Amino acid sequence: MQVKVKPVAQIVEEQVRSWQFSRTEPKQTKSIPVLTISREPGSGGRIVGEKLARRLGFDLFHQEVLHEMARSAKVSARLLETLDEKGLTVLEDWIASLVDTRHLWPDQYLKHLMKVVGTIGRHGRSILIGRGANFILPAERRLSVRVIAPLEVRAGKVAEAFGLSKDEARRRVVKTDSQRKAFVRKYFYADIADPLNYDLTVNTGNMSLEGAVDVICATLDVCRMRCEIDDGAKGKVAAMA
Repeated sequence: MQVKVKPVAQIVEEQVRSWQFSRTEPKQTKSIPVLTISREPGSGGRIVGEKLARRLGFDLFHQEVLHEMARSAKVSARLLETLDEKGLTVLEDWIASLVDTRHLWPDQYLKHLMKVVGTIGRHGRSILIGRGANFILPAERRLSVRVIAPLEVRAGKVAEAFGLSKDEARRRVVKTDSQRKAFVRKYFYADIADPLNYDLTVNTGNMSLEGAVDVICATLDVCRMRCEIDDGAKGKVAAMA
């Protein structure tokens, strides 16, 4: 049975309505509002992201959706409409800082991608899979996760999932690996495999996908507690000033 995929335009409009509705809800205590997931092909990172979204009640943005959003100036403009003046100013500052610190020369695609990811980051309570989202959002706004596994483990999972031989699956994994590395190198001048680019690296060759979700949720809880402590300390300093 083939799963029916929603058109990107429909996904965007549903998300816009959700964000507009949430504006009327009480604001929560500041915390890490976004999870970014970078994953090696065949590591199960996509499934981990889906499980996290269900457990946390977060919106989920797959790589393919982010890519299609970034291809359209109309879509990025529609998303920007959901931000107030302060949000737009902060987003512009984020992008300017990113371009400056990484010495980027963004083309139209990257400009739209930064606006799309930045808008999602401003609204929070989201999980972004792929597209170098961890290189766009400020460290204090996200928990960046890298999901990995040994090559043979990944090739075995891809072979089983797509009915391929082990050799075909290995070639497919290596090719996708190469494409993702090239994307991050081209747009962010970074090494996608460098562990220093992530807050947490999870090896699904050594644990189940559910175990990976547990570890990420536990790390997120620690980050939330740290943010609450930092917010409390800032509040005391402001009160004493």
